[in-house]
Amino acid sequence: MILHEFMTFEVLRVIWWLLLGVLLIGFALTDGFDMGVGALLPFVGKTDTERRIVINTIGPVWEGNQVWFILGGGAIFAAWPPLYAVSFSGFYLAMFLVLAALILRPVGFKYRSKREGAAWRRNWDWALFVGGAVPALIFGVAVGNVLQGVPFHITPDLLMPRYDGNAIMKLLLLLNPFALLAGVVSLSMLLMHGAAWLGLKTEGAVQQRAQKIGTVAGIVAAVAYALAGVWLAFGIKGYQIVGEVVKDGPSNPLLSEVTHGGSWMQAYSDRPWIVIAPVLAFFGIGMAVLGLRKGKEVSTLLWSKLGITGIISSVGLTMFPFILPSTVDPNSSLTVWDSSSSHLTLFVMLICAIIFVPIILAYTAWVYKVLWGKVTEEELETNAQSY
Repeated sequence: MILHEFMTFEVLRVIWWLLLGVLLIGFALTDGFDMGVGALLPFVGKTDTERRIVINTIGPVWEGNQVWFILGGGAIFAAWPPLYAVSFSGFYLAMFLVLAALILRPVGFKYRSKREGAAWRRNWDWALFVGGAVPALIFGVAVGNVLQGVPFHITPDLLMPRYDGNAIMKLLLLLNPFALLAGVVSLSMLLMHGAAWLGLKTEGAVQQRAQKIGTVAGIVAAVAYALAGVWLAFGIKGYQIVGEVVKDGPSNPLLSEVTHGGSWMQAYSDRPWIVIAPVLAFFGIGMAVLGLRKGKEVSTLLWSKLGITGIISSVGLTMFPFILPSTVDPNSSLTVWDSSSSHLTLFVMLICAIIFVPIILAYTAWVYKVLWGKVTEEELETNAQSY
């Protein structure tokens, strides 16, 4: 009871905003290197044996890593229902592409080695490439569109009509220049992350190729991230809440008055401490690139994780308290203060998170400890369970 009284509606909303960010970062740090490895597969493995080595670096862990993706979707559904309703309907076709690509991954793992034919295996290798590269790109495109705002509105009775226009046109509108630049940031940073993972788990020619490609990908990620920041500062209008902000009121976005103008970078004047996020992003990427060039292994993967954490955190901290701005009706924009579930729902979910998230973390740590070590050709020959 004391804990329930201490956890005010305002506090719970901020906690679940933070937890959503943690889950998304957790997904990028774990399943991110899975996607990066998949996208690198056709380029770092020149022979069938080399490609099997690459596949088996992620084969035992990719399913567990996707738990973070499921947790993130569940958190949006339960803690931020309006966000779930608007985003899943508006980004429907893009999400379908992501899911279709992700489905190729388990199918590719299971069927690739069912036949000996070179063409058969090569086709499944490219399917695994699609399963890694497409989600990595589309996730970034989605973030780019969120920063620009998306075309939705909320009616006075709090209904959320689907976006106007046909599905193909909506998808094409999502693929605008700034969103594609954000997609490049996402794809290149996960390629770097995947290369860092291969640097840790492989040796010889595969490791060297991965480190070479990862170095280039890291440089591209840093440059694209910098360009996106400049574009965001001078070419993308931000959103601000006008007047008094009610942080513990009902979840009704229409009660707030929002303006669409100025710059998102105003957040750095209002909260100067958030500059730590882009600093960590550039520092982490820079150290990861240096580690890839020097052939470092464990430290490179850790630096890569730091850079990704900085990039994702900078988006959330820059936009706060906005979660999903509206270009059609700024007053319909979803914020931390007016688009959450009820106080009781957030509290009960927090108790569940306190219980189960540590269990997931402990189990994940144990799995990686058991699977520690490099994947070698000798291991493929002696392990009947390898892909």
